[in-house]
Amino acid sequence: MTAGYQLVVLGSIVPDPLQTLEPVPGPALRNEMMLPAVLDPWAAHALFEAAHLAAGAPGSKVTLVSLGPKAKLQQVMMAVGQKVPFELVALDGPASGFVDAHETAARLADAVRALPGLDRSRLLLCGGWESASRGAGVTLQLVGERLEIADQFQGVDAVKVLPDGALEILERVEGGRHLASVCAGPPAVLGFATGSLPEPRNDPKVGMANMRALMPALQKAGAAPVGGGGVEWVEVALPKQLRETRIVKDRSPAEIAAEIVEWIGRD
Repeated sequence: MTAGYQLVVLGSIVPDPLQTLEPVPGPALRNEMMLPAVLDPWAAHALFEAAHLAAGAPGSKVTLVSLGPKAKLQQVMMAVGQKVPFELVALDGPASGFVDAHETAARLADAVRALPGLDRSRLLLCGGWESASRGAGVTLQLVGERLEIADQFQGVDAVKVLPDGALEILERVEGGRHLASVCAGPPAVLGFATGSLPEPRNDPKVGMANMRALMPALQKAGAAPVGGGGVEWVEVALPKQLRETRIVKDRSPAEIAAEIVEWIGRD
């Protein structure tokens, strides 16, 4: 890989997970715009892993494509921009959990296609395996499908570049194990779980270099309205907190499952 990789990371912002969120009709979250925001934790892992891959492959470039409210994106990028070097492509639109994954994927795919000098032979599309906002767990996969990328890996914890340029990828599977796969090379989709790297320290030099491009990118952010796909929301409410504990012995798994299904159906 003499020309390096073209690493495109998809990630949006979410309310600080330490805050209490209350749904209201609309649908929306009460005072959502007043809450502090952070980069989606899964997307953050993907960004750090992508920057690590870029550092090991000369000529590589990291681009963060983010769909979210422009004002909130600016606040978050002031902090994230000090972690690792990247370019930003911002789309001004909602980032709540009430948007449709297909509409979101369509907007993101169009933004990736429009990247200057996009080279599919070098493209690694990275993102979060899950999301603290769009928890459908399918947005990254849908973007990959729209870009016609067949090699997709989800639940990735580590990526290693082999001497021949192939990628060795560790994906999470049941039982606390990893599935080791070898991909011949780009294009590929990498949906990261927690990753294997610590969060980088703040680097003022990186922050200053990033800010020169981040602010103009935010000013040029195009509108990207994504709704609910025509879905009508009748009611939104916090999950009920209920705990009923019983200790039962000598019950078969089928009997236990049937009782759980019956209990769920009472609500």
